[in-house]
This record gives sequence, C-alpha cells and structure tokens, in this order.
Amino acid sequence: MEYTFTEGNFEKEVLNSDIPVMIDFFATWCMPCKMLSPTVAKLAEKYDGKIKIGKVDSDQEPGLARSFNVMSIPNIVFIKNGKVVDESVGLVPQQVLEAKIEKLIAQ
Repeated sequence: MEYTFTEGNFEKEVLNSDIPVMIDFFATWCMPCKMLSPTVAKLAEKYDGKIKIGKVDSDQEPGLARSFNVMSIPNIVFIKNGKVVDESVGLVPQQVLEAKIEKLIAQ
C-alpha cells in the first residue's frame, strides 16, 4: 500500500510509525519523479507490512520538504524510529532502493 503523507498525518504515519518509513519527495511536473513513481509503487506492494512507503508532494507540502532539506527531487528519505537513517537523491534503479530497504528492515 502506498501512502500520501501530509503535514496533517505526518506525525502519526511517519514519526510515530512502528515500522520503518520510506518517503518519496516528488512534484507532479518532475519527469524523473514520474519515471521513479512505478518503482515506488512496486516497492510499496512488495514490502507491504514491513516498511511504510509513501509520497510527499513537495509543491503541496513545502514545509515538510524544507524540514528534510529537500533541495532536488526525486528525493527518497528513509526513517526509522522517527529519525532519518538514509537518503537517496535523484532517479535510481529499483535495486538500489531495495538494498536500502532490506538493510533498514534487517536492523
């Protein structure tokens, strides 16, 4: 399941999540973001229940983007126990994100 994170649900869904979280910071006009979107959806389905995967529209939620120092998109942030533990910037292959997810859920 793929989530949509907003300032309204961020504390509950991300910071207080009992499982790790992967956030895809994106924008609707961003071509690399559009190219990464199917990968994020596949990962959300594959790792459902092990890691919470969702998106933040950087244009709609600029405060969240700023709070994570998102300077360019796509920007993937990995959070565990309310803290950033890893990050990936730009369009990356699915295997790179899977390796980061596997490492995160193994900890």
